[in-house]
Amino acid sequence: MEKNDFASIWLAESGNPAIEELTKLNLDAASKTSKTLADKGLSANELAVSIDINPDEIKRWLIGNHSFSAKIVKEILGVKL
Repeated sequence: MEKNDFASIWLAESGNPAIEELTKLNLDAASKTSKTLADKGLSANELAVSIDINPDEIKRWLIGNHSFSAKIVKEILGVKL
């Protein structure tokens, strides 16, 4: 989507509660995952191996550069979506 298209302009001006909620859930999941890894003395690479996901994707999750899927958010946070 281009930055000057109607949808982008509308979102910039009015926001989108669904996107804001998903962003919050993703940040919460990243924070909880990071804390759990630290508490257990595990690395992002060890998590990646244990759930069979590319380590780079895990790292992007943890720094907020990549969204968790709804399934992963649900599993990490224990919420119903």
